[in-house]
Amino acid sequence: MADALVYRAEGQAVLRGGDLYGFTVTEWQLPATYPPFAALLFVPAALIPVTALKATFLAGNALLLVVLVHLSARLSGPARTRLPRRTALCAATAAALWLEPVFQTLLFGQINLALACLILWDLTRPSGARFKGAAVGIAAGIKLTPAIFIAYLVLRGRHREAATAAAACAGTVALGALAQPSASLDFWTRRLYETDRVGKAWIVDNQSLQGLITRALGDPAPGPAAWALPCAAVALTGLWLAARAVEDRHGILLTAFTALLVSPISWSHHWVWCVPLIAVLLAEGRTRTAALVALVFTARTMWLLPHEGDLDLQLPWWQQPLASPYLLLVLLLPTAEYVITRRMSTRTGAPAPAGPVHCTHDDNAHRGTAPGPVGRG
Repeated sequence: MADALVYRAEGQAVLRGGDLYGFTVTEWQLPATYPPFAALLFVPAALIPVTALKATFLAGNALLLVVLVHLSARLSGPARTRLPRRTALCAATAAALWLEPVFQTLLFGQINLALACLILWDLTRPSGARFKGAAVGIAAGIKLTPAIFIAYLVLRGRHREAATAAAACAGTVALGALAQPSASLDFWTRRLYETDRVGKAWIVDNQSLQGLITRALGDPAPGPAAWALPCAAVALTGLWLAARAVEDRHGILLTAFTALLVSPISWSHHWVWCVPLIAVLLAEGRTRTAALVALVFTARTMWLLPHEGDLDLQLPWWQQPLASPYLLLVLLLPTAEYVITRRMSTRTGAPAPAGPVHCTHDDNAHRGTAPGPVGRG
C-alpha cells in the first residue's frame, strides 16, 4: 500500500508544516502529486499507526466497491434492471475484485473507488436535486482529472449543475490556499506542470494514449506533436460523442474513458470505470460484449510482458496491443460493435444504426446485441 503511505506523509506535512511537495517516501521515492486540498483530507491518515491505516484502506475500499457496484446498477437505469439485492450485490462485488484496476486499487491503497463513487453518486441523483454537481467539483478538487465532467455538464446544457460543480471545485482551491498558502502557490504555478513527478509515461502501468505512443515509438520523451495532437483529437471526439449521447449513462461513460485516454498518466488502477461499463452492458443485454470487457480487465496482459528497467520501450510490434489493452479496447470497441451490428442488420434486413451502438441507441432499440511497479498518483 505504497500510495496510502504517500497520503499519510501528506497529512503529516500538513500537521508539521513541512514542504508538501519536497518529500519522497517508500523505497520507490514517491512524491505528493495531488492539490493541497487533498492533503487536508489525508490528515486523519497521519494520526493512526501504519498497520491500522492499511487495514482501514483495505476495508474502506472493499466497502466502496460495494457502493460502486450499487451505483453502477443505478446508472444502468431502473427500466432495465432493479437494484441488486444483498446476495447479488455481494456476488457482483466479489467478482469485481478480480478486475485488475480494482485489485490494484486495493493493493496500492488508492482512492480511485472513492472518486468514482463521488462522481457516479452525484450524476445519478434526480434532476434538480439540491447541490447536484457539488460532489463532482469536490472530486475535481481532490484530483484534477474529474474536472472533465464539468465540461460534460456544460455540453449537455446542464448549466446549473456545471456552475455548482465549478463553485465547489473553486472552494477546494480556496480552502487549500487558506490552509497551505505556500504549498498552493508551489502546486498551481509549478508542480501541476511537472507530469514527470507522477511517474514515467512509457511504462506499461500507464494505460493512456501518451503511454501507448511512447512505447510504440520506443522513445521515452517524444515531442509534444507526437502525442498531444492525437490526445486533442480524442478529447474533442469523446466530448462531442458524450454531448450528443441519447442516454446520460453513455455520456457519463464516454466522458470517463475520454479522461483516461487523454490524461498524460492513467495508471491501470485508474480504470475502475470498467465496473459501471460492465454493468451497463449487462443491463442492455449485451452479454458477449460484457464478457469481452471483463476478460480484458482481468487478463493482466501488460504484466506478462518484460517490463523491468526500460524493457517497456523495447517491445516488438506484436506485444504492443498486450501492453495497452485498456485504451485499445475503449478505442476499438465502438467500431467493432458498429461493424457487427451492421452485419447482423444486413442478414436480418433490419436498418443499421447510424453510429456507434453504445452512444446512439435509445431505451428499447438494443436488447440482443502479475503485479507490477507501484502505482503513482
